Amino acid sequence: MGKTLYEKVWEAHTVRELPDGRTQLFIDLHLIHEVTSPQAFAMLKERGLKVRFPDRTFATVDHIVPTEDQREPFGDPLAQTMLSALRENVREHGITFFDLGSGRQGIVHVVGPEQGLTQPGFTIACGDSHTSTHGAFGAIAFGIGTTQVRDVLATQTVAVNKLKVRRINVHGRLQPGVYAKDVILHIIRRLGVKGGLGYAYEYGGEVIERMDMESRMTIANMSIEGGARVGYMNPDETTFEYLKGRPFAPRGEDWARAVTTWRSLASDPDASYDDVVDIQGEEIPPTVTWGVHPGQSAPIDGAVPDPIEFPEPERAAIEDALRYMKLKPGQPIKGVKVDVAFIGSCTNARLSDLREVAKYLKGHKVAPGVRALVVPGSQQVAKAAEEEGIAEVFIEAGFEWRSAGCSMCLAMNPDRLEGDELAISSSNRNYKGRQGSPQGRTVLASPIMVAAAAVAGEIADAREVFGIGGQHA
Repeated sequence: MGKTLYEKVWEAHTVRELPDGRTQLFIDLHLIHEVTSPQAFAMLKERGLKVRFPDRTFATVDHIVPTEDQREPFGDPLAQTMLSALRENVREHGITFFDLGSGRQGIVHVVGPEQGLTQPGFTIACGDSHTSTHGAFGAIAFGIGTTQVRDVLATQTVAVNKLKVRRINVHGRLQPGVYAKDVILHIIRRLGVKGGLGYAYEYGGEVIERMDMESRMTIANMSIEGGARVGYMNPDETTFEYLKGRPFAPRGEDWARAVTTWRSLASDPDASYDDVVDIQGEEIPPTVTWGVHPGQSAPIDGAVPDPIEFPEPERAAIEDALRYMKLKPGQPIKGVKVDVAFIGSCTNARLSDLREVAKYLKGHKVAPGVRALVVPGSQQVAKAAEEEGIAEVFIEAGFEWRSAGCSMCLAMNPDRLEGDELAISSSNRNYKGRQGSPQGRTVLASPIMVAAAAVAGEIADAREVFGIGGQHA
């Protein structure tokens, strides 16, 4: 019987089985940021411990940095304190830090891949739930809590439970105007936000195999939104081509050896899975959320559901979501007015995301009354976008062009909703208050759909707004 990539990587990194049934797992790469690391470093200090393998830990600052004005000291004293604490800790322990002045700063799940730190076969941990992003490279990557951050810093290992593996095949081809974000929202709607509990998701099929690495990262990123702690794709030529020549990728003879090893990690043809799900790519529509979690979504030409059609307690949850979102049962999702359009986050703020939107946005203008902002995922993404003229397209259309950071995805910085504003966002979460205001409302969609809504002033079909695939309003 063959093995899955998950099994191969797990077995290669198992230190020992613990009495409570968990596995002590060696971690190849530990990524840290300013939010979940200060307490972990403080716990090390209390015990007189040092970071065990500082060369396997890399830091950046992303959650709390302002994106409009990054001059220091920040307007928020707490944010400045957190950044200062991270600087002190990385200096003390000899950890590589992508600081604001480095030219390599950005969202942790954007920086890791673009620097070539994320590699096939790695185990990767970070104090952030969207660490699953790195699974796009054939890594087993997962988020950890602050005490586990401490454990990895001190021992380079963490105690975790082994997961079951569900294979999700996306067959065929996607329609024009349908992107990776639509694919993962469709999967979550079908399997549920708790459908992946206890599972690692392995994504495959022709649609996934044809995707570039940045699209794969979008899907792996939101695996956690479907309840799966881990989401990954098998490494292939697309993976290797992306990594080749990046700063921390193997070079010379080491590169050839690495590729040979990486190829061997792919799941065997006769590997056994705990569950298999098949989805036809042609059936996936442009998708937007209407509720308060990523599973509450609908096709762009669909409608808000009627709670009466659902059993309790699902009915009560839908009724509550509709009240919060100020939507009516049966109301078309298309045409709902938007106040804010946000393109950014570790889900959709990479160069290919911005490049694709700019291709269609050129010549259009943001609708009056809509506050639109685009926040590149890293300083390198911003630099490349500015050099290519992408930033200019956004600015001419009426978008605010910001500096790299997490921004409005989670509002641990000045970028926030006000009152009950409704934002259409390319980020990953839309629960109540996620974007800074207790009454703020969030609709998730692909970057191109965010741009279409910004131009139309309401939730709209990007295929019609931009004439994608020959469709026009």
